Amino acid sequence: MAATAGTPRARALSAALREARISSGIGVRALARRLELSHVQISNWETGSRVPNIETVAMILAAIRVSPAERERILDLARNVREPNWLTVGMNGIPQQLAGVVECERAAKSIVEWAPMLVPGLLQTLEYTREIKRASGLSQADTELRVMLSASRSEVITRRDPIGFHALIGEAALHDEIGSCAVMREQLERLVERAARPNITIQIVPQRLGWHPGLAGPFVLYEFPDTSPVVHFEHHSSGAFIPSEHDVLEYQKAVDWLGGIALTPAESVSLVAALADGRKV
Repeated sequence: MAATAGTPRARALSAALREARISSGIGVRALARRLELSHVQISNWETGSRVPNIETVAMILAAIRVSPAERERILDLARNVREPNWLTVGMNGIPQQLAGVVECERAAKSIVEWAPMLVPGLLQTLEYTREIKRASGLSQADTELRVMLSASRSEVITRRDPIGFHALIGEAALHDEIGSCAVMREQLERLVERAARPNITIQIVPQRLGWHPGLAGPFVLYEFPDTSPVVHFEHHSSGAFIPSEHDVLEYQKAVDWLGGIALTPAESVSLVAALADGRKV
């Protein structure tokens, strides 16, 4: 199954196995002794360089004694790990894909995101994220969990060896009121601050430009140092990872198109800064 290593679903599976083992309090070498396997094999499965078959996954989960619900979630990842595309429908599927997103962000060398209506997640302030999750109907506990996860995810663009991040943002996202005026002002100021980093490029795509490929909806393009690029879509209650070479190429063309019609990075920062200043009281 080595051929599937590096796909979003395989990355999610490796992360799930790693986190389940850590939560159980069992070390890699101790687990290897229980299973009579090499600790190198287990490390390879947990880092995603190799993909275990479903029988091996079941054996690991039995050895670390995960809960029935967690066992079924991880087995579902393993059961379908060979499928190149990953589509989920219904809110229950999104947390699994979120694990895939997190692992893709960690492994990527660069990310391009087209966000026509909202500020991209990696650039959101805590309060902006909190307002979105609260308005979507999540409980307070789930809201705070997602807020903290969002904060930890953003470290990939601020760490010592950050990934390259190109954010193409629809102008509407700068004007829609998410939360209070103070929340939006802080968010706009965050965009200006992040745009000063050498690894981050922010471009605003103006409204009323006529048809362009971005009108089909938001998407994220992940480029990896060791595997093929992947496109991800996430909507209200469904999401999909698409690794098809043809589809990826079409979205790379869309990125070029959007970058060509967008304001330059300098013009974009000036616009965002002016809007932030206009919200001061």
